[in-house]
Amino acid sequence: MTKEIISTDQAPAAIGTYSQATKVGNTVYFSGQIPLDPVTMELKNASIEEQIHQVFKNLAAVAEAGGGSLNDIVKLNIFLTDLSCFATVNSIMAEYFAEPYPARAALGVKELPKGANVEMDGIMVVG
Repeated sequence: MTKEIISTDQAPAAIGTYSQATKVGNTVYFSGQIPLDPVTMELKNASIEEQIHQVFKNLAAVAEAGGGSLNDIVKLNIFLTDLSCFATVNSIMAEYFAEPYPARAALGVKELPKGANVEMDGIMVVG
């Protein structure tokens, strides 16, 4: 098995012992993205809408670095500190994805790194 590390400066740098994504064959496994601005590495803390948009922008940048786009994501995992924001995620997700949509899970969690309200990871198949 050959692993290729996917990295881009258009998404937040890894801040621990992980890579932004890892590609094996034509499958790309994304690490979780929180709403960090890739330039400042600061959390977008204004609104849940802004945080969700930033996470999708970060995922899109990593997808592009991995040779694909958000529409190549086949599985998306969403972690929210407040599940009442799920309708907002659905609404914003429709701005970034086209049908057929990826398989998806949404989980309510107590807390996320750096006090974020949303985190997402996923799996993408390219080629």
